[in-house]
Amino acid sequence: MTSRQAVFPAHRHALYDAHGYSAAIISGDHLFVSGQVGSRADGTAEPEFAAQVRLAFDNLSATLAAAGCTFDDIVDVTTYHTDPEKQFDTIMAVKNAIFPQPPYPAWTAVGVNWLAGFDFEIKVTARLPAKA
Repeated sequence: MTSRQAVFPAHRHALYDAHGYSAAIISGDHLFVSGQVGSRADGTAEPEFAAQVRLAFDNLSATLAAAGCTFDDIVDVTTYHTDPEKQFDTIMAVKNAIFPQPPYPAWTAVGVNWLAGFDFEIKVTARLPAKA
């Protein structure tokens, strides 16, 4: 049986402890990252939407780094959006800056009506880099 190892970024936000979940889990050669939101250190949402999306990606980057990964290691993405039609251009601008060229990760976008005070969430699976 493959063991699970919890991963947390160096400056983790308050939501992990408040809601009892890990930022990510290493299992085998994969990293399963919990949904990352545009949360400030105290767990509150960044109020401006574009800044909230950028902060969600920053929080994702910190979680990936804690496991020795980068955006290049991501193989699958699921994003959640409270108003996809209005938010699409903003999200795509951030996405295109982070993933500027192929091969792109697999990506599923889901419209939802509630994200606990947030308007965007990103969840990923990454492959751990091979150890030298």
